[in-house]
Amino acid sequence: MAGDRADAGSAGPVRPPVALAFATIGFIALTICGLGITSLVTGEDVIATPGLGQIPGAAGVVCATLAFAGGLWGAIARAGGDTQPPTHGPDPASARVASGSAAGAGARHPSYWGAAWTTAAAFIGYVGGVWFAALFTGTDLAVATAVAGRLATSWFGVVVAAAAFVAAWSGIALVRTHAHRPRWPWEDDFDE
Repeated sequence: MAGDRADAGSAGPVRPPVALAFATIGFIALTICGLGITSLVTGEDVIATPGLGQIPGAAGVVCATLAFAGGLWGAIARAGGDTQPPTHGPDPASARVASGSAAGAGARHPSYWGAAWTTAAAFIGYVGGVWFAALFTGTDLAVATAVAGRLATSWFGVVVAAAAFVAAWSGIALVRTHAHRPRWPWEDDFDE
């Protein structure tokens, strides 16, 4: 039917811009939630220096998010879409063997190593963003460096790095997948 053919083009891997959007939103959510829970569990403020206000923390998250998005985009942007038409028949493995490649001709899969580089970029972006914002708000160099150093060597830095790793790995997995949308048995083409 015509409605089935319209769905056929959406089967297969997630496009890189969509994966980037989902992963970046997930990174922001995991970072904010993780920092809040870590603060609650440890009984410490994320930035414990009096007088700094909220600007350094917010700037750190913004810089980490930009670094995360840039790092992940570098890892997934070159991934090609599946050039083979999707198969919904009873034996999709035979169509892949016939094409000569499990991923289809011309498809490139991003490496999961991109998650490591994206994690490093987000971590450095967070610590660097807090440091620059602390300097921008009028704090002297020693205090800004102490705040950034504390974040880099405490559980708060681990939380930002873990959130970046989980979200980046998930974004890369979305682009690499060859899964199709769930289908009910009565949606199969061979029944028609």
